[in-house]
Amino acid sequence: MHLIATDPQTNYAPLTPTDLASAAGQDALNALSPEDQELFLSFGWGPQASPRHATIADALRHALRDQPDAAALECAGHSLSYRALDEASNRLANVMRAHGVKRGDAVCLFLHRSVEMVVGIVAAIKLGAAYVPQHVGVAPTETLRHVAKVTGSKIILSLSDLTDQIPVGLDQTLITIDTTMFDPMLDAPAPGYTHRASPDDLAMILFTSGTTGVPNGVQVNHRNLANILLTSPGDLGMRPGQRVGQILSISFDMAAWEILGALSNGATLVVRGKSIQETAENVDVLIATPSILNALDHTRCTQVQTVAVAGEPCPRPLADRWSSFCTFYNSCGPTETTIINTAEPHFADKQVLSIGRPTPNNTVYILDENLRPVPIGEKGEMWAGGDCVTAGYLANPKLTAERYRPDPFRPGHMMFRTRDLGRWTETGELEHFGRVDDLVKVRGFRVELDGVTTALEASPCCQQAVTLQYDNRNLVSFISPSSACPKRAVQCVSDRLPYYCSPTVVVPMDTLPRTPRGKLDKRLLLDMARNHIAETGAELN
Repeated sequence: MHLIATDPQTNYAPLTPTDLASAAGQDALNALSPEDQELFLSFGWGPQASPRHATIADALRHALRDQPDAAALECAGHSLSYRALDEASNRLANVMRAHGVKRGDAVCLFLHRSVEMVVGIVAAIKLGAAYVPQHVGVAPTETLRHVAKVTGSKIILSLSDLTDQIPVGLDQTLITIDTTMFDPMLDAPAPGYTHRASPDDLAMILFTSGTTGVPNGVQVNHRNLANILLTSPGDLGMRPGQRVGQILSISFDMAAWEILGALSNGATLVVRGKSIQETAENVDVLIATPSILNALDHTRCTQVQTVAVAGEPCPRPLADRWSSFCTFYNSCGPTETTIINTAEPHFADKQVLSIGRPTPNNTVYILDENLRPVPIGEKGEMWAGGDCVTAGYLANPKLTAERYRPDPFRPGHMMFRTRDLGRWTETGELEHFGRVDDLVKVRGFRVELDGVTTALEASPCCQQAVTLQYDNRNLVSFISPSSACPKRAVQCVSDRLPYYCSPTVVVPMDTLPRTPRGKLDKRLLLDMARNHIAETGAELN
């Protein structure tokens, strides 16, 4: 399967508020007041900026050539210079090329966090191939088999001690990176011009957990990645001499922020071992989910200069705590919009904890169910446009057509339905109100679960919370730490929200459970709520 994508963003013109809308888009805009029309364009359009390189492959080549003696990565007490990374990835690329891998192919990367992981990513990109990462030991065997099949990958890269866990098809070849990358017999020059990726070529395919249980492959091209990783603020100030933590699962889109962000900007990638805390104490830049960050002792992370969180709602106390000593970005964006498409530094004296503004060359629209802009300041669903919009789901045109739509405000381009609720603040930042799926009905009333969670987190004793719908009459919440007082937390909800928003059951826990990708594990928490109610005989409404 040849995976040079036909990207709907090809020949993307610079984003400007003066672009002419389609007839439908203009009609929708005309429904707004003149003032709101102006703000729709002013708030919703990110700044124009040219990425420092057109592709991530170009950025990596520059870093490998420009500072060969600098440390590219550290892992388990070992250090690899940019020269050593260049040579190791050339050897692996040469082996893959001998097995027929060419520009536009997909290469599966089934392993765990390691030096070899980084070498495999760089080698695939050098060949103009798209890497397809999965975390062995976390992803079920059937998922690995599905991913390898749907991508048409001829090659699976892994480690020699994981070979018995890798399903290999009859038409596939398993290459162990650790037996290849340091073999001097495999020395070879870098792949030539015929392997050089263009901005529209796929750089990676990331599989998200589909609602049907079948993972969906999101096709991310070089233009998408360069736009966020090689412009500010998405580059997070990463540069030579800085240390960037690598703490997230390889299959998570935010891991690409860590890995490709660090290497394409010439920084040093610090790959964690068992202790996230130890890594966090020894890096300058830290990227995490709020749940992971909440588990760290921030008083021991004095070296950290920049933190970015995304992936789930961020508790206000967490943002205030970390922003007191470093630059803190609360960001947002699904995998389909290339890691993040909004960001803005947070300060403790801000009126609201926002998810920021559109990143460069991107747009955000707050629309109603008919895809019409809502008045500024009203809640609606966020749709994302611009260079962040990926090339759709691999081999799933039906789902692609449902979630990716022609952009009526920029004819000829696409936008993506994020399924996140938001509204513009008076200063042009986005306030996030959770997922559309988290807008539920309880006792006949509409309730925003994220709003209940935010109210719980306003309690001085509560550092993090989550609220779930138990049935059509009851909400259940979990709060941490275990010393947090349920009565005080519920009182905060009663003081801020209508009576039907108060959770029936509130369970304090030392820490809230996380998925392998570092997000709150809501499925497990709902099971725990059922068990708690059954064991304690808690009264429900």
